[in-house]
Amino acid sequence: MELPVSIAPDRDDWDAKIEALLREPVEWVSYTFGLPEPAEAAAVRAAGIRQVGTVTSPEEARAATALGFDALTVQGPEAGGHRGTHRIEDRPGTLPLLELLAAVREVTPLPLIAAGGLGDGAAIAAALRAGAVAVQLGTAYLRTEESGASAAHRRALVELEGTTVTRAFTGRPARGLRNAFIDRHDAHAPAAYPEVHHLTQPLRAAAGRREDLAAMHLWAGTAHRKARTGRAADVTRELWRDALREG
Repeated sequence: MELPVSIAPDRDDWDAKIEALLREPVEWVSYTFGLPEPAEAAAVRAAGIRQVGTVTSPEEARAATALGFDALTVQGPEAGGHRGTHRIEDRPGTLPLLELLAAVREVTPLPLIAAGGLGDGAAIAAALRAGAVAVQLGTAYLRTEESGASAAHRRALVELEGTTVTRAFTGRPARGLRNAFIDRHDAHAPAAYPEVHHLTQPLRAAAGRREDLAAMHLWAGTAHRKARTGRAADVTRELWRDALREG
């Protein structure tokens, strides 16, 4: 295994993606890890595309609203995977999702989509009662037939206990199942994304091939134990039925 000696600047082909959107408009586009420049947001809007911004605080919600967005995804700290903070160096907030929804509602009239730690009907119903017009689930589907999660990752969701937010794997705060890799490297991980991501990629790939749960990045939200098996469509119907019962 060889780690990269140098890492080139990486904007993930941002400019090409904007050009593709303007050339072939879609109905909706969503942003994570920050916001477009005002001129970019205006161009996307002029192309007839509605825009959704991911926010983790009232301050980020104000910024997205000022750009003329159409809706916001409010990502609570319970969410699995990367936190959607607008700046890499920002310390992620800890205000629970339901309280965060209320705080964001105070600063914007935009429709809110709730995300983070929603693993069952009761949680979905609570988010809708708190003012969300819709909910967004990720970890809840990691054990479904359509999931791209590895067998080891699926197994870890029900075998391992406890999640934590760490920069150890990518340099950007992300919630995953706590393991030895996090315990060893979290305190030293810099706020450097995607550089740390590229640096650790060979290590993570090797751990995945070995199904080494102690070294894999195992993204998961706080409700990971509630992830269900079966077809994604069936899981969706079950969750919504349960939410209606709770609502």
